[in-house]
Amino acid sequence: MTDTNLDLEIVRLVAAPREKVWRAWSDPNILKQWWCPKPWITEVRAFDFRRGGAFHTFMSGPDGGESDNPGLFLDIVPMERIVWTSMLVAGWRPATPWLGMTGIFILADEGSGTRYTARCLHRTMQIARSMKTWASLMVGGP
Repeated sequence: MTDTNLDLEIVRLVAAPREKVWRAWSDPNILKQWWCPKPWITEVRAFDFRRGGAFHTFMSGPDGGESDNPGLFLDIVPMERIVWTSMLVAGWRPATPWLGMTGIFILADEGSGTRYTARCLHRTMQIARSMKTWASLMVGGP
């Protein structure tokens, strides 16, 4: 059974061609520039961009806050879709992350830009609600 109340979906039209948006996701040197809001910074600790490859970001804030986010790429369809989870880590090992989720990111051409759909699947209603609140503050809401 699927409970879509546990999902957060954000859809945006990005004024850039799909190739450029894909590169922002597939190149860790670019990803670390936008992954979290400034003044926080992102360190990419692992980025094996393939099905089953490790994905690990570590974010740190000016107030000493930290967010450690290891995970695993579940599926990659070049130029179309990236699926990853924090519930597994390298070697398909189970994990117990502070924020258990699966992210599905879909890119599609739209006019001269790219339609970007980000869908995050959460384990609990409490986590889903807190992430929806966070998203509304960060990007103007779902």
